[in-house]
Amino acid sequence: MGNGTKYPASLKIETGAGIITVGLVLRDKIAQKVCVNMGEPRFRPKEIPVKLAGERVIEHPIGVAGERLLMTCISMGNPHAVFFCDDVTAVQLERIGPAIENHELFPKRTNVHFVQVRNRNEFTMRTWERGSGITLACGTGACACAVAAAITGRCNRVSTAHLPGGQLQLNWATEDNCVYMTGPAVEVFEGVWP
Repeated sequence: MGNGTKYPASLKIETGAGIITVGLVLRDKIAQKVCVNMGEPRFRPKEIPVKLAGERVIEHPIGVAGERLLMTCISMGNPHAVFFCDDVTAVQLERIGPAIENHELFPKRTNVHFVQVRNRNEFTMRTWERGSGITLACGTGACACAVAAAITGRCNRVSTAHLPGGQLQLNWATEDNCVYMTGPAVEVFEGVWP
């Protein structure tokens, strides 16, 4: 895979965004860890989409739910609005999340993330996912937060995201500009397809 790590096994999966290759770390033929190339981040407002002018939306002021916030917008195949704060636990996500998701600036709504940077290599995030509400994890959102932290000078291009549902390692690779997301593989259910 393009992030420089060699994986002993891989799997190709057809998605709505095309065929992706997933790197696997196996133990006793069972996947323990998975690495996915999440693609290149997109910054142009039309590609996100967000109704703002310019080439990028980085720390742009927005008034919402009686608050004045700075947002950074990125597309990882879907729209993300990232907000940095001192304490993610203090954010009233159930109140402010839907107000941002449905703000007039976002013609297709947006995913909303509040990020607390711990140091140059890790951050904690909480997510309001468009159409779903508060979620335990969001892979594209973690990638968008890592990119936002890097382009605003808060974190390095390789970082760890701490989400309510677990941790993800993120690498915004310089060689191909793609974001690689690595996390644990855990069996949550099994079924039989007739």
